[in-house]
Amino acid sequence: MKTGHLEFAETDVEQKEELGNPWQVVLFNDEVHSIDEVVLQIQKATGYSLERAVDITLRVHNNGKAVVYIGSKADCEKVAGVLNQIKLIVQVEKT
Repeated sequence: MKTGHLEFAETDVEQKEELGNPWQVVLFNDEVHSIDEVVLQIQKATGYSLERAVDITLRVHNNGKAVVYIGSKADCEKVAGVLNQIKLIVQVEKT
């Protein structure tokens, strides 16, 4: 699991450097939503593949939080808005 997390973290950093976007959406774990609900909402918000959405959801579940999306402030706010539709706990922040 740690290897996959490190690989994903490196991908996030590379994506951030390529895009030059200093904003990110952080999703926090809660005891209200099922894994399936979170996976589907991440896919709806981001267009990510099932595999990527599951990976992020499991990292949120296991670590308490995870970065879901990196991009412009406007794009991050759109993603956060979709995640908020089912009352997921998210934060848009500068990286």
